[in-house]
Amino acid sequence: MEKIKCVHCGESDYVKKGFRKTENRGRIQKFKCNSCKKYFTNDDGFYRMRNNEKKITSAIDLYFSNLSSRKVRNHFRRHWEHNASHVSVLDWCRKYVLKVQKYVDTMPLNLSGKVYADETEIPRGCNTKRKGGDKFWCSVDWDTRYINATLYSPNPQNTQDAIEFLRKTRKHGLPMYIQTDAAQFYPKAMKKVFASVRCKGKRNISGSKRLLVEHRINNVQKTGKHNVRIETVFMKIKDRVDDFRGLKALWSAPILMAGIILQHNFIEAHTTTGVVPCELAGLKLETGVNRWLGLIRLATN
Repeated sequence: MEKIKCVHCGESDYVKKGFRKTENRGRIQKFKCNSCKKYFTNDDGFYRMRNNEKKITSAIDLYFSNLSSRKVRNHFRRHWEHNASHVSVLDWCRKYVLKVQKYVDTMPLNLSGKVYADETEIPRGCNTKRKGGDKFWCSVDWDTRYINATLYSPNPQNTQDAIEFLRKTRKHGLPMYIQTDAAQFYPKAMKKVFASVRCKGKRNISGSKRLLVEHRINNVQKTGKHNVRIETVFMKIKDRVDDFRGLKALWSAPILMAGIILQHNFIEAHTTTGVVPCELAGLKLETGVNRWLGLIRLATN
């Protein structure tokens, strides 16, 4: 049940006092707070927004489903009476990604612990085909297909970023194993994050120290096999970045990448499992058909 609180003092002692008429959102219920005696409208996640919540969440879903902000704008021009600029679409995406991300970060997960990790290049700028770019570190829990850790960095691959990234993989408990490629910084980072002199068991291939988590290394030059389970995730992510025509500002890029991950984890059913990854990870959220709208409402309450 939605909780209604005064936006001025935070109390829940109120009475209904008519409606507020808006141009694009219809009539909105007004309340009067019995504590501070001020009038307010309920913050349902779209407080003081000029556009309808269904239009806003449609824009977010379309954007993270592979349409550029300008294509979303053009879609609205064809189907909605009141338009929104491509800048507004990006503002909505960033605003609500930050809101939802803060909420889902607090949720406990039931993951399989079979983690596949890697890093890839994400171009920033209009030319998505240029060499180089920022580095996006990502790991996926394979049984659930839930992306459980990411790191966006403007730096070349290095041990310090690998350490920071691997620390994020243990947020929901220690994995059973982490499989990476043969990059030299991974064994060093694994020792730093997971090494323990008290750990019992077989010697791991990352070095002489015992590890709390098994480190599996896939050297493609020796095995002839790529780390395909994480590469399939990267293909999906990079397809979306290409459709955005590259990311732009460094402050904005990590937020939009987080939105792509939210779309993967909480919005879209995986093509192989037929289930949204968060549900396989034990999160049964009451979001309704419009999952972005449901997540925003849950994050607000």
